[in-house]
Amino acid sequence: MAWMWTILVLAILAYLLREWTWRRMNKTKKLPPSPRGLPIFGNLHMFGKFPHRDLHRLAQKYGPIMHLRLGFVPTIVLMTRCRPPSEFAKHISYKQNNLSFSPYGPYWRNIQKMCNIELLSNHKINSFISMRKEELGLLVKFIEKAAFDYMAVDLNAKVSSLSTDMSCLMVLGKKYMDKDFDDRGFKAIIQEGMHLGATPNLGDYLPYISLLDLQGLTRRMKAINKIFDDFLEKVIDAHVQSKELNKIKDFVDIMLSFMGCEDSEYRVERSNIKAIILDMIAGSMDTTATTIKWAISEVIKHPSVMKKLQKELEDVVGLERMVEELDLDRLEYLDMVVKETMRLHQVAPLLIHRESIEDITIQGFHIPKKSRLMVNVWAIGQDPSVWTNAEKFFPKRFVGSSIDVRGRDFQLLPFGSGRRGCPGLQLGLTAVRLVVAQPVHCFDWELPNNMLPTELDMTEEFGLTVPRAKHLLAIPRRCLHK
Repeated sequence: MAWMWTILVLAILAYLLREWTWRRMNKTKKLPPSPRGLPIFGNLHMFGKFPHRDLHRLAQKYGPIMHLRLGFVPTIVLMTRCRPPSEFAKHISYKQNNLSFSPYGPYWRNIQKMCNIELLSNHKINSFISMRKEELGLLVKFIEKAAFDYMAVDLNAKVSSLSTDMSCLMVLGKKYMDKDFDDRGFKAIIQEGMHLGATPNLGDYLPYISLLDLQGLTRRMKAINKIFDDFLEKVIDAHVQSKELNKIKDFVDIMLSFMGCEDSEYRVERSNIKAIILDMIAGSMDTTATTIKWAISEVIKHPSVMKKLQKELEDVVGLERMVEELDLDRLEYLDMVVKETMRLHQVAPLLIHRESIEDITIQGFHIPKKSRLMVNVWAIGQDPSVWTNAEKFFPKRFVGSSIDVRGRDFQLLPFGSGRRGCPGLQLGLTAVRLVVAQPVHCFDWELPNNMLPTELDMTEEFGLTVPRAKHLLAIPRRCLHK
């Protein structure tokens, strides 16, 4: 036990030294307003189950730009219109070798270019149109049978399965069963990884005690990483050994074609490929599925929205066929429904944290170098000075509005903005709009046990993404004839 007391005393001394140095360096500069914190822990104790809501509450008192002390780390929270290192990024993303967590610099620029041009270009996205249509057709057939049998459908499970299958086909080249991955399956492991990434880790803010792993998070991260790594090794080996000709190249095929190639501008090795694959799978599976579930939930909860959306689909698409990707640009109300869903249910409410690389000034406040920056896009979407009745689901608020979700309008930033905005924006938007449209076009929906739409439980579950806490169960009626 003596060594623990030694570490604690050293941590206290280090804290006092850093606090004195930091205050001395910044005493003549105007820092953003800050709530009073505790010694050593700073403001960490102010965070509960839903940090984005806690930060929003604090902003009501301290303003849209706040300064917090999270352990030893000065943190700036932005709720008005660079990636720091972390234990999660270290253990889950192969030492920050993926696109999401790698620090800004030559390596990040290199893999960003590769992803944008080789993996996520419109040409590459369009090459999988027939696959997405086929997978969506399988979902519709399942729902048709449930409608015939008057059975409730677990839309959470079906949407997750659809998203997983489409992601695996695009990224890995084939569908994988849960047993190919781990006893708990894809969804459970991805969700645990997302939960670990969102859990405040004392080791990130009090680095002197990180080796103690007091919360057990590092141990769990290493276990998750081992599962991912074993699976990704098998995927890469299968691709290297494959002799299949004339197939559509998946993302792994493309990245392997650059590995060890001296003439390629993209210098990637096996660990880089594994990091980027994991980025693509997690990004395409979880965020897309979560947005789709919230959108369908809101449409079912608001029958007038469903009727208006069904009318648009009938007018634009007709009743004799499924919705196709070429229809999406003409479905204006569907676009409003998706925008409103992304405003009200920000999938990543705090984005991924940034880090200031130099001293800067924002709206007259001094932001010291090496400060961690948290952007609460959920709070921006709830700002009453921007959105009337911000807590209500009201797609028609976008009628005549030029506000978009592509990062140009800071009132609505579901994909982030700037250099570090989500590179999968176009693929994500396409998948969300297509999957939301189809079950609404083909079916009416009612809730089981005579539940009224207004009684639908919309409770959140916090993680790096914020999914529904309870599964969405609904009964389909009136299948269209195609």
